[in-house]
Order: sequence, then structure tokens, then C-alpha cells
Amino acid sequence: MQWWTWILFGLALLAAEMLTPGGFFVLFFGLAALVVGLLVALGLTGPPWTEWLMFSVVAVASLLAFRPRLFDALKTSPPSGMRLDSVVGDVVVLTEDLAVGKVGKGELRGTVWSVRTEGPRGFTRGDRCRIRRIDGLTLWVGEE
Repeated sequence: MQWWTWILFGLALLAAEMLTPGGFFVLFFGLAALVVGLLVALGLTGPPWTEWLMFSVVAVASLLAFRPRLFDALKTSPPSGMRLDSVVGDVVVLTEDLAVGKVGKGELRGTVWSVRTEGPRGFTRGDRCRIRRIDGLTLWVGEE
């Protein structure tokens, strides 16, 4: 293939990566196509089957080598170094009624959280509840 065909193929694959939800698979194939396009432009390839072989090897090797590192680099942590378990024992103000066994909303430190009751009774909007534990992004609350 012509060098510019590889470049266009690589750019199309990179565009496809932007349209897919965060798997980072197509990214490495797009980068491999760009690398092969550069090698073809420099005259460092042979027949078309070697171009496809280089494309495959570069794509799979970079996928295996760099994808885990990319995920590690993109891991997010709680804001300002705050540990989530540090809010256990704090008070959340309910912004809506909270029935037993249902999920409601509450405000903690200026942020709205999903809240569930940990106990036999529900609460009404405006009640102040003590945070007992955290499960994912849900605060489990009880009486203050």
C-alpha cells in the first residue's frame, strides 16, 4: 500500500478509538498503522505482506506492552488526597425523603451523594444523618 494509505488508515483507527468507550484497543492499531506508514514513506519495507506483518506485530506488541501502563497512569484517586473512608462518622443532610430500603440523595461537603438507610426507619428531607459506612459511591446512614 502507499504510505499515505497507511497514514489515513491509522488516523481513521484513532478516530474510531475516540468514538468507543475507553477500552484502548483500537488506539494501538492506529498507532501501528502510522508507524508502518512512516516506514513505507522512508522505503524501509518490502512487499505488501511485510507491511501487514509489521502492522500486526507492532500493534499486538504495543498493545501488550503499553495498555496496562496506560490504565495505571489514568487511574483516578479521590480529590485532594481525601480518603473516602474518612467521611465515616460525618453528618450528611438529606435533600429528599429516604424510605427504608430505598436510595435517596444527601449533601456532604457541598456534594450530592446517593444515600441509603442502615436501620429500621426512614428519614425525611432536611434530616441530619450520621454516615455508618460507604459502599462504592453510596453512603449508608443511620440516626445522628
